[in-house]
Amino acid sequence: MEPLKDNTVEPELPYYEPVGSECELFRLAWERHLPLLLKGPTGCGKTRFVSHMAARLGRPLFTVACHDDLTAADLTGRYLLQDGETRWVDGPLTRAVREGGICYLDEVVEARKDVTVVLHPLTDDRRVLPLERTGEMLAAPPEFMLVVSYNPGYQDILKSLKPSTRQRFVALDVDFPPPELECDIVAQESGLPRERCAALVNLAARLRAMRGQDLEEGVSTRLLIYCATLMQAGMPVLEAARSTLVSPLTDDDDVQEGLMEAIRATFG
Repeated sequence: MEPLKDNTVEPELPYYEPVGSECELFRLAWERHLPLLLKGPTGCGKTRFVSHMAARLGRPLFTVACHDDLTAADLTGRYLLQDGETRWVDGPLTRAVREGGICYLDEVVEARKDVTVVLHPLTDDRRVLPLERTGEMLAAPPEFMLVVSYNPGYQDILKSLKPSTRQRFVALDVDFPPPELECDIVAQESGLPRERCAALVNLAARLRAMRGQDLEEGVSTRLLIYCATLMQAGMPVLEAARSTLVSPLTDDDDVQEGLMEAIRATFG
């Protein structure tokens, strides 16, 4: 495949605005068969970034939202009864290996520990996926790539990647875009005029400053887009903000009122 010459977003690709050299790092990791770890807060664009890059590289994308009950079999596959016969059905990780796709495990720390064990042979020079149930040893083709992500803000001793797993990945820190760029993104995604989006982005900076005090997590770019979308559809600003920038962040009545005061001060 021809190397990507720049960060120009073609119309048919999932919309993504590069913040720095992340697109080049992703491309080089894919070309050199290196697994990639994305670290960043909720709603900062990690999933959109992976979708964008998969499309740019022309590879099928297999996305898995990890959770407490996700097992290794959910990724690799299992025998199922189909049409009266027991047949092996590939999981998304196995399909990605067979098809030379990109497998993206979102919030990988939420998955059970046996999941990371399955990933280890794919994240070193072996690049193989053992399927014990079928007796297969799948060698990953050059086009295959493994990408995982997690939110460091939610890490604790029970939900963290072991050093032996972390050090198998190239790591990329992802954060919210700088204000000017975030304003462009919110306007592009919602259709709300840019000058109105600028007020939302300024508000987001104030709310993010409360992270670790009254809020566990700051307002995400995703929530800003939701708010702008409702505003563009005609919903009054305060109603849209309460539904997208207040209620999703906290259940505490006092904290909610404090957030609404900041919103009223911004929009009058």
